Amino acid sequence: MSLNIAQVRSRFPALKQEQVFLDNAGGSQVLDTVIESITSYLTNTNVQLGATYKTSKISTASYTNAYEAAAKFINAKPEEICLGVSTTQLLHNLSTALKFQPGDELILSKLNHEANSAAWIRVAERLGLEVKWWSAANHQKLVCDPSDLKHLISEKTRLVACPHTSNIVGSIVNVTEIAKIVHQYPRALLCVDGVALAPHRQVDVKDLDVDFYAFSWYKVYGPHIAQLYASSRVHDQLDPLGHFFKGTDTLDLKLNLASANYELTQSIPRVVEYFEPDVAASWDNIAVHEEKLQKIVLDFLNSNDRITVYGERSADRNLRVPVISFTVQGVKSQKLVDEVEKQSAYGFRSGHMYSHRLINEVIGLEDVEDGVVRISLLHYNTEEEMTGLVKLLGEVIPTL
Repeated sequence: MSLNIAQVRSRFPALKQEQVFLDNAGGSQVLDTVIESITSYLTNTNVQLGATYKTSKISTASYTNAYEAAAKFINAKPEEICLGVSTTQLLHNLSTALKFQPGDELILSKLNHEANSAAWIRVAERLGLEVKWWSAANHQKLVCDPSDLKHLISEKTRLVACPHTSNIVGSIVNVTEIAKIVHQYPRALLCVDGVALAPHRQVDVKDLDVDFYAFSWYKVYGPHIAQLYASSRVHDQLDPLGHFFKGTDTLDLKLNLASANYELTQSIPRVVEYFEPDVAASWDNIAVHEEKLQKIVLDFLNSNDRITVYGERSADRNLRVPVISFTVQGVKSQKLVDEVEKQSAYGFRSGHMYSHRLINEVIGLEDVEDGVVRISLLHYNTEEEMTGLVKLLGEVIPTL
């Protein structure tokens, strides 16, 4: 069964306007049922949780149900997840709570979004721990190579932090293989940033065998809220951050300084429902459709000698997701974006997208702020949009 693109697009009210959304790695459009759920909650059940009166009971049940749905989405238990304002915030909370010892070492990927580096760098500086940088030896593929990790990891390793896919290049990382290497060392833990992967592929944290996994619901067709998973096997390695009189038997109680946003949290089941088998947007259908979209774009970019595509150049859905970044020889990235915006309703962007170290130290661009041009697609984009885009790029680039 192929993706019913008309049915899919009908579920996203924002797609009815002229704007063509190609900056989806920065945030997806939101499902109609999510919008309705938030409106209904604020209209009818916007009260404090945990009380015994009727409306509070309804609200508390909705909140609890959301945690169950959010956990199930990644094959976790409700007590293994924490919801919060952003992935950045949740990872900072995690880094503060995780127990370290003198002499511990941290291995951080240079392909990381800064969210999965800054928190660990700060704790390393505070505690005097050593940070080892895991670069990408293969600059063509730009992935976290497990064989490179083997040369960095040791008995001193406390944590390895890497992305499931880079939010710049879209190349998919073999997290399962990395987890096997990390877990050969008794105290080593693996923290994976799944923000750029989660809108495109089903995530199973148990199958991946990660210790920590984070992603943002607002990039998976939902509200502006994020989620952190921590395996129950490592909860005893986390100091609670909450008030002394609160319980500590769930990750949420350990890491959240207060409850997650009520109206946003309770809408999460509406996102999860969208991926159920009887809906057109099954994960397999999404991957096949997105492969068609990225092939149109990548075929054009790869055919132009002035254009450098970063990361996996193939459109193979097993190797990448449709987060595509490139530069044009002799042209500022923002200049190209400006010219496209003058002539069309296409919306994408330039810059480093919070992957400053990747742009500067791995790719080696001098103007990091201008960075790359990034076109990021989702399954609600159409082949017609991509055909129009490459036609326009083919007209604009020769004039620059």
